[in-house]
Amino acid sequence: MTNSLSQANILFHLAIPINNIEQAKTFYVEGLGCEVGRESPQAMILNFHGHQVVAHMTKEPLTRQKGIYPRHFGLIFTQEQDWENLLSRVQEKHLTFYQEPKRRFPGELTEHRTFFLEDPFYNYLEFKYYCHYEAIFGGRELAAVGDR
Repeated sequence: MTNSLSQANILFHLAIPINNIEQAKTFYVEGLGCEVGRESPQAMILNFHGHQVVAHMTKEPLTRQKGIYPRHFGLIFTQEQDWENLLSRVQEKHLTFYQEPKRRFPGELTEHRTFFLEDPFYNYLEFKYYCHYEAIFGGRELAAVGDR
């Protein structure tokens, strides 16, 4: 599919459930280094490294998934040092790993470094660095997505 939109002018938006704004600030702002935008008693907008994440308060019970699939979100770093810098920050801030840092698919086009965090509201976040940039959207012939 050809995309005629200028990707430089497009930001990603995601809404996530939370049940405590102060806990969300501790995790996302103090922990991950996000910035708070607009805020109300019902929601807060976060600058998630250049993308918009809106944390919405809910009274619904928040429950943990049985694993990272089918739902998680995160960032793909194009510079390995940026991935390592965030990893260092996460470790320094003692954020909760859902999956410790590791290298997946070594020696393959899809080789990447990854770790998963769990926020206080059971949202899973993945942070990746692909060793081969073209694997981010390419490698269609491989048909490998997710775990084997």
